[in-house]
Amino acid sequence: MKICMIGSGYVGLVSGACFSDLGNTVICVDINKQIIDKLNRGIIPIYEPGLHELVIRNLKKKRLLFSTDVSSSIKKSDIIFICVGTPTKNNKADLKYVYNVVKSIKSNLDKYKIIVTKSTVPVTTGDKIEKILNSKKNLNKFDVISNPEFLREGEAIRDFQYPDRIVIGTNSKKANNIMKNLYLPLIKKGSRYINTSRRSAELIKYASNAFLATKITFINEIANLCEKSNIDVQDVATGMGLDNRIGSRFLRAGPAYGGSCFPKDTRALVSTGQIFKTNLSVVKSVINSNEKRNKILLDRIKLILKNKIKNKNISFLGVTFKSGTDDMRESPSLKMIPSLVKKGASISYYEPTGQKKQFKSKNITFHENIKDACQNADLIIIHTEWNEFKQLNFKKITKKRNFKVFDMRNLYSTSEMKKNKINYFSIGR
Repeated sequence: MKICMIGSGYVGLVSGACFSDLGNTVICVDINKQIIDKLNRGIIPIYEPGLHELVIRNLKKKRLLFSTDVSSSIKKSDIIFICVGTPTKNNKADLKYVYNVVKSIKSNLDKYKIIVTKSTVPVTTGDKIEKILNSKKNLNKFDVISNPEFLREGEAIRDFQYPDRIVIGTNSKKANNIMKNLYLPLIKKGSRYINTSRRSAELIKYASNAFLATKITFINEIANLCEKSNIDVQDVATGMGLDNRIGSRFLRAGPAYGGSCFPKDTRALVSTGQIFKTNLSVVKSVINSNEKRNKILLDRIKLILKNKIKNKNISFLGVTFKSGTDDMRESPSLKMIPSLVKKGASISYYEPTGQKKQFKSKNITFHENIKDACQNADLIIIHTEWNEFKQLNFKKITKKRNFKVFDMRNLYSTSEMKKNKINYFSIGR
């Protein structure tokens, strides 16, 4: 099939590369010429394991193309995916980029095409898109459907190739048959294909992210209780997770949730509830609790350092919101690090993806390796759960004798750290 992905950011690029790998001809379009020039030279603007190889392979086979020509790309394609950003503005999803794309599609509909919202959009967005596209000239030339993405940063290619489910929101039998055929290679491997109404598909994405955010926030609150009651939160999470109704995923205590999805999607879902005069009190509580999480951890750091943060050397291992990605959007480190600097601390950090342009202060220094970042540390904070942080010899990476370790990801055993005479602190234990 001939596919056009409008928006060559995270979702558009990963999905486009994966669709081309299934044998389709895919044009990834973006108005940012610099991004397209890089992609045509095989330079990937985002960090995602395996993506570079996938792009290069399909570029060489000429199944994957990159262009800034929106009009031509729309005309050459049968299925158009809208993959532009929907950032939060005043706690609502800002859809200006989506509607700009829709206007471009409207002027370039020369034959029947399926218009797919891959971007995360609030309920009724598909209705509004359909209304914009409707005209005598475009009669019977399109179907607007919702096909939400469920790609986890750091595992996006696997998630595309082996999805838990493929959700197609449309009442059009024609569009549904075409989309089912597009996804047939994945369905044959056992992926579940679900056809719902368009509005249901739009809400499935928001509801899924809000529920996962709830699990993270819930276990973080349980971890707070565990710390005060001498209980290991990992025992609690294991005991809960073995219940099939609950499941173990996303029951790992740690920093606040961040990234490009959970923060904006929970806020946008509450906003949708307000439009429909529905009080989503649980989701509101999740947002509120998550916003307080940084303060709780900063208070813990203060306690670990016995209220003496000024002139302390603090090292952060990892600054992205999770491992496997270079995404800094709403990462807890963006609030914690400046707050510690304001209290007089000097911050050194190491980030495996090389993120070194996020912090602007003479008291914040990026280092190219773990040892340089930690050598003068009074406190080492494990902020992100990268594999290379899981087997560190702390006594060899720092010169200080009385250093402390605050493991925000519970990567180490408390008994082993005690045995090695390391002053160790973790979450909910």
